[in-house]
Amino acid sequence: MKCCSAQIASCWEKPEKTLAKAEVCVRRAASLGAAIIAFPEQFATGWDPCSDRHVQDRSGPIVSALKKYAQEYSIAVLGSFRESHHPLPKNTAFVVDRDGSVLAWYAKMHPFTYAREEQHYAAGDDIAAFDVCGLKFGIAICYDLRFASLFSLYAAQGVHGVVVPAAWPASRAKHWELFITARAAENQMYVTGINTVGKTPVDVYAGASMTADPDGTVIARGGEREELVVSELDPSRVEETRSRFPVHNDHRTDLYHQLHTRN
Repeated sequence: MKCCSAQIASCWEKPEKTLAKAEVCVRRAASLGAAIIAFPEQFATGWDPCSDRHVQDRSGPIVSALKKYAQEYSIAVLGSFRESHHPLPKNTAFVVDRDGSVLAWYAKMHPFTYAREEQHYAAGDDIAAFDVCGLKFGIAICYDLRFASLFSLYAAQGVHGVVVPAAWPASRAKHWELFITARAAENQMYVTGINTVGKTPVDVYAGASMTADPDGTVIARGGEREELVVSELDPSRVEETRSRFPVHNDHRTDLYHQLHTRN
């Protein structure tokens, strides 16, 4: 199946304008035969760890627009937004199926404390998986890439790939590729990172959206400008890799837990 990463720059704090750009991307991805298109972290507004503007519920304009696009162009769509939640909003990703129904919701499990995101957003506390064309995906958001245990949880759930919408700064670009390839290789799954581009009041972003295969090899990569990055994903490739080299059988999960609690 084809997975499309929409590497776009947000119209800062102007969701209506960004959503108009997003529709063009959705239409183009559908014409390319993609089964799913994914957008960067808080794509409609631009990611801001401290902003409470445009916070909305699950029936708000951002979710509603992507439902409309998914149904109109018959393609699954992944987006993220600032979700209403008490006492703090959540940084939430969601996936809409081609019929307009929501397949999954995921709140960023690890707020980016380096930028004080935890002071303005509540942390999520659960994983989320969904299926598109026989390929089972998990969801992570940006900083979550640094936490290998989250991806191990998804692997234990039998996912074939994890989709990671992000706003990863140019200054740490080497870590972006490092973590995508590492998470893919250690869990023998696809990992697709969708990054933004351009300069915002928060930081500078240089794209490089990419997909790593179950061996950790980058099979699709974007440049520094806006573009659609298409990757071919095959669930049988994941199953074959795990069968040929069953590293997961050697995990000593019980021992790890004992050592952790002991020390």
